[in-house]
Amino acid sequence: MNDLGQDLDLRLVRYFTAVAAHQHFGRAAADLHVAQPALSRQIQRLEKHLGARLLDRVPQGTRLTPAGQAFLPRAQALLQAARQAELAVRDQAGTERITIGYVEDLVITAAVRELRRRHPHAEITTRHLSCRDVGALSDRHVDALIGRAPLPLAADEVLTTPLYEEPRMLVVPRGHPWAGRASVTSEELAGEQAAPCAFETADWTSYQLLGPAVPPAESYEDKLELVASGRAIAVLPAGDLRSSLRPDLVTVPIEGAPASRVVVVSRKRDPNPMIRSFRSAAKASLAPGQGSGVVGVTRPVS
Repeated sequence: MNDLGQDLDLRLVRYFTAVAAHQHFGRAAADLHVAQPALSRQIQRLEKHLGARLLDRVPQGTRLTPAGQAFLPRAQALLQAARQAELAVRDQAGTERITIGYVEDLVITAAVRELRRRHPHAEITTRHLSCRDVGALSDRHVDALIGRAPLPLAADEVLTTPLYEEPRMLVVPRGHPWAGRASVTSEELAGEQAAPCAFETADWTSYQLLGPAVPPAESYEDKLELVASGRAIAVLPAGDLRSSLRPDLVTVPIEGAPASRVVVVSRKRDPNPMIRSFRSAAKASLAPGQGSGVVGVTRPVS
């Protein structure tokens, strides 16, 4: 029996769209910052409410049932309509508000702290984004985004402000011929085959796997596992220290590689005055050694 006499809980709808996007309960739970068993229970609640099974578990993760395929575009439209209604009310209220997105390992605490100092009565929230959340800016789930360029966003639709640059480093497994090197050159890496990635838009991206036959990997942890197992090597920004947490990986500086750029991105012609203020706060506070999370490897961009 379903619960059609009750209102549909948009939180459950959002959980469903996350699982549908990741096609995996574990990755969706991590993205939503909830426990996987709790997420499974919430999806069951939604299925009970609708009176139909929306997701099937398969060895690779999950897949949509026919009912789930029919519900997904409507679920996305519901969430978008709710967001637009919220924004319309906020615009009328005139309250200072901003939601700031950030990706991967970037630390934006200093910029947010500075923005709160400048606007003590504003409503300032942050949201961590995964690589699958590329539509968060255009869908108005965030008002500004800090990430590493290039980002998969249309250049004519966004305003990009450079913050600082980081050199590149190579990550290899212990025992690799390059593991004991003081550095490698970009020319040496030129012969390595790049693994295909749906989000790569340039030859030198911030995160790149190299190898002759690298299987697809979605999460950062899966990519590090491929490197540790000897199936790939990785090019990363030197500011990302997560690979250093694994004793089976070694980092090697890369000479001659273009720097990885950290930028603030916002929608063009967005009237929210808090965006301009945040951009200024980020430029003032995310300089080398001032909240980037990295000391000695970053440099400002003029």
